[in-house]
Amino acid sequence: MNRSAVILTRGFSSRFSQDKVVLNLADKPLIRHVIDAVSPTVEEIIVVVDSEEKVKQYAKILGGKMRFVLDRYQSQGTLTGALSGLDAAQGKYTLLMSVDTPFVSREVVSLLFDLCVGKAAAIPRWPDELSAPLQAVYRTNMALEAARQAVDEGKLDVQAMIDKLRGVRYVSTLVIQQLDPDLNTFFAINSLLDLKKAAAMGKPRKIKSGKLKR
Repeated sequence: MNRSAVILTRGFSSRFSQDKVVLNLADKPLIRHVIDAVSPTVEEIIVVVDSEEKVKQYAKILGGKMRFVLDRYQSQGTLTGALSGLDAAQGKYTLLMSVDTPFVSREVVSLLFDLCVGKAAAIPRWPDELSAPLQAVYRTNMALEAARQAVDEGKLDVQAMIDKLRGVRYVSTLVIQQLDPDLNTFFAINSLLDLKKAAAMGKPRKIKSGKLKR
């Protein structure tokens, strides 16, 4: 197996009165938008959850094709969820995604997988050097080892894993804009206002076929 996707669901609903994973956007649960976008680009999808109750709840929504993994560390940090997902992933490369980005572009995901070949990671980064580690592709075995080391040191942020990787390729958002002009891939729903904005945005813009300029 070459490509996996790990979708993190824990810790992304703190500003909501309910689990935003199952909030409806355009008559479809938020998590379904993410899964539908990335599924054509990977061979397996792993959803990381924090309880058996969530497994049952999400399975009713998603059907039986997803693999569910419990965050065995039961921590609020994103890194432990990533570690649990990476440990279960069978692909040589793994896409790490948060559950709250419904307009992720499958073309951008495919590009990141391509650019990760021979590297420890392919991580989007803005010109001001702000990066998107939860919309990035990692070489699974290298990221898993780095995540374990960081967690053993008591560090729970994904950046702590990245700091231990060697051979990271940062992908400029200026390049990504050639596939996703408005960078909707990075639009995250962090509030009810964001949910309303997402409803107004509708479906991501379709990109005309053509060669990507680099």
